[in-house]
Amino acid sequence: MARQLRRPLERLRERSGAHLTFAGRVVSGRDAHGRGAADETDGGTGRNIELSYFDGDVVGPLRGLLLDYGHGLGGRVLTRRRATALHDYFQSPLITHTYDAIIRAEQLYSMVAAPIIVGTKHIGVLYAARRSRHDQLDAALDAVTDEARAVEQQLTVSEVLGTLRTDEDEHELASWRARVQQSHARLRSLADAVSDETVRRQMLEIAADLAGDAPGDDVPVHLTPREQDVLSLLGAGLSNPAIAERLGIGLHTVKGYVKSLLHKLDATTRFEAVVNARRVRLIP
Repeated sequence: MARQLRRPLERLRERSGAHLTFAGRVVSGRDAHGRGAADETDGGTGRNIELSYFDGDVVGPLRGLLLDYGHGLGGRVLTRRRATALHDYFQSPLITHTYDAIIRAEQLYSMVAAPIIVGTKHIGVLYAARRSRHDQLDAALDAVTDEARAVEQQLTVSEVLGTLRTDEDEHELASWRARVQQSHARLRSLADAVSDETVRRQMLEIAADLAGDAPGDDVPVHLTPREQDVLSLLGAGLSNPAIAERLGIGLHTVKGYVKSLLHKLDATTRFEAVVNARRVRLIP
């Protein structure tokens, strides 16, 4: 869902004047904690809200937090299926105050949120928050509602397009993509071993053609040649030790490159880094 949320979070922050905009996706209790769907600690719903997508400075423990379904502002907007504004998060009688300590550590005060629902399925929650009291939240409430609806439309279109392909089509597409990814990674690795600068440049140009040019409306991500090599091998599914062996560098060095890639690609996991890299066509 990262691709669908990046631009809405940026727009929401600009429209609402929020210090921080973020989103949480609904995940199963088993996926989040390794628990069964009927675990009593999340109210028997078997679901949690995982805060994974942010625009703005995160100063506290909010990133990656798992919220119990039905609690806090996120739980309220999902159960009531409509956007809600809190002028003073800590004094509001509308929500449970399970997460007051975390919200206080994040230095947030006023907050609006809207549910993301496709059909009857609860997908996630979109938030905009200020680090000071703000009594005029009507515009922010409209903005968060608009952006949540925009995300729902994107997800609906993606789901419909996905149903147009058969399982066989999906398998063939996945196999083709895997071959292209492996060819891209091999070309970049081979280019390092070529002494002829003209041939090396041509090989790198072919590798770039496989990935494609970055779309003009995306913020460019500037990687060093070695970061690009590591990213290509991540995209091909290689582990850190395998990347170190392929490139002839130390495992600690690979970890350093991966950490840099996570930062540059605004990702919290290797998988998200690869997804974001494909979105801006750094890798095929």
